[in-house]
Amino acid sequence: EAIQRQIRTRLPASRVELDRAMDELVLNDGTKQILGLVASSGRSLFLSGPSGNGKTAMARALVNAIGGHLWIPYAIEVDGQVIRLFDPHTHETARVTETEYDRRWVKIKPPLVVVGGELTIESMELTNSPAQRFYEAPFQMKSNGGVLVVDDLGRQRCSPEALLNRWIIPLESRVDYLTLNTGKKIQVPFEQIIIFATNLTVSDLADEAFLRRMGYRVYVMAPSPQTYAEIFVRYASQHGLSVEPTLLAYLEMRYGKENREPKACEPRDLIDRSIEVCRFNREKLRLSREIIDIAWDGYFGAVASG
Repeated sequence: EAIQRQIRTRLPASRVELDRAMDELVLNDGTKQILGLVASSGRSLFLSGPSGNGKTAMARALVNAIGGHLWIPYAIEVDGQVIRLFDPHTHETARVTETEYDRRWVKIKPPLVVVGGELTIESMELTNSPAQRFYEAPFQMKSNGGVLVVDDLGRQRCSPEALLNRWIIPLESRVDYLTLNTGKKIQVPFEQIIIFATNLTVSDLADEAFLRRMGYRVYVMAPSPQTYAEIFVRYASQHGLSVEPTLLAYLEMRYGKENREPKACEPRDLIDRSIEVCRFNREKLRLSREIIDIAWDGYFGAVASG
């Protein structure tokens, strides 16, 4: 009840907070609008589209748009069974200004939990071992009040159907049910923004019944030449590098010549490799056709000659 009350009464995310959280991403107004609605409403989000175009980066940035802090218990006790909730690897503590408070609770920032290919159905349940005298809360319980990202949906160690069926009811009711070794079921909050990100075909992963329960959906397309150029210039400027317009035209030509679709992650990757080329050659950091060619061949794969 305490967790739900804190989450449901906090102020919704504003456009200013979202813009600040998404400052390093180049997004169109329509996508920003939907992400803002997700952050302010707390509803789930289904991100699909080709890999490398910012789905995971958008999901990670959303947590920064959530304002305020959250008080959670270090652990909870049910019928003599202890469940550890606070996880220093997941939760970042916030500065406590209160002088009087229950020391069994800890103040945290909205958490971000990312799970990927290692996800199994078993990892969504309470876990313990003979060596420990307590249960470990599952990741979805630890993500309450923040953002839970299921990255690369469809590549988990469990089937997409099993995963999605496990969460159909929690997504709708905002509560989850966990089972102790004694067989007793307990009800816990399911109060986080849950984001499913995939580059696979949506129709092959989820049926319409599940998709109806998604709060919002976004298809993340490959960047236009203008968006690609803006990402490239922005990232270069962060490293103190200037970009000649002719270099951007040259890059566009190379993509077209190789019939390669640009991705939003590639400006960063090519610039990082260009910096590595300059450092290896012991020369001043700069961007040129020759350096980009070396970075390009190393990134996409050079054609080896006999």
